[in-house]
Amino acid sequence: MCIRNNLGLRGTLILMLAIITNCWALFCGMGLIMLGNGLQGTLLGVRASLEGFSTTITGLVMSGYFMGLILGCNIVPKMVRRVGHIRTFGALASLASTAILVQAVFVNPFAWCAMRIVTGFSYSGLFIVAESWLNEASDNGTRGKLLSIYMLVSLGGMAGGQMMLNLWHPSSYELFVLASLLISIALIPILLSVARAPQFDVMENVSIRQLYRVSPLGVFGMLINGMCYGAIFGMGAVYGTEMEMSIQQVSIFMGALIVGGFVFQYPLGWLSDTVGRSLVIIISALAGACAAIFAIYYTDTGLIHSVLIACVGGLTMPLYSLCGVHTNDYLTPTQMVAASGTLVLVSATGATIGTPVTALAMEYLGPAGFFWKSCYYAFSNLPVCH
Repeated sequence: MCIRNNLGLRGTLILMLAIITNCWALFCGMGLIMLGNGLQGTLLGVRASLEGFSTTITGLVMSGYFMGLILGCNIVPKMVRRVGHIRTFGALASLASTAILVQAVFVNPFAWCAMRIVTGFSYSGLFIVAESWLNEASDNGTRGKLLSIYMLVSLGGMAGGQMMLNLWHPSSYELFVLASLLISIALIPILLSVARAPQFDVMENVSIRQLYRVSPLGVFGMLINGMCYGAIFGMGAVYGTEMEMSIQQVSIFMGALIVGGFVFQYPLGWLSDTVGRSLVIIISALAGACAAIFAIYYTDTGLIHSVLIACVGGLTMPLYSLCGVHTNDYLTPTQMVAASGTLVLVSATGATIGTPVTALAMEYLGPAGFFWKSCYYAFSNLPVCH
């Protein structure tokens, strides 16, 4: 591992390039996995509407993913300690790939909810492995930039997954098979890479209380951001369907949310390394809430609408990595695997709450409830920003 010190701009860039080169397999694998994840989430939301699931039932089904995340956060760090990063990654990716195929065979809310829990469990492990790997490979001067690149890869994959929705009609099985195939292929670069995964002689347990003590903003921000994620990825496709958008328009709507996160991710990560995490989180949360308010009253589809939706996603999604980086600034390398699991647990808890609550808001307020809840979540993050 490189010796880390105050290297200056040129030295930091050289160090970043070395870290990215060492982690190329991880970035490639996560990009493919998020392609499948982006396709699967939107596909299920659209297919649920086509199958006549109510908005509330769909919200409960989609929240199963986040329930699985919570379950995985308590189990996966122990798996990493026992068998290592790469084996854990491979096993969980295979499990996620299988769960998608089961959903193609059994089209009913109970089977889908069960498989969403399995998918969430698998993805919690994939996120924990990837994020603890990258946190260990960086320091406080490069962590924000490196995690932003990781989020760029993830969001780019998810955006591409939205566009794949147009390859076949959601009522058929082909898109389910494609999502499964993408996740399976993602194992190849990880398993064939010669790069060394991080090895920790001792891994400390880190509770939510410990993390909150060192970073109240990071932990509470993760909770609120999880609620936003639950609203966007759990109910975004349902919102588009209720607004009588075509399949192509739904994919563009979801793609705009994610592309916005892609575009804003690195600039906000760079700013957080330069001017401070807290200030960037404050500005991003406030601006995201304002963008959501505008989106409530501007519903005409078109370029302006897509730009506005992209701003909502762009000012909301990067908060995940910003809050995570803010928390990891105060941790030691031996704490980072368990801390990654704890942070994913906090985010998943928020998403588990956010998805059904957003579904209920849409049930009683109409489709506009989607943005009202997103706006509320963003403003809720402001009181602890200090």
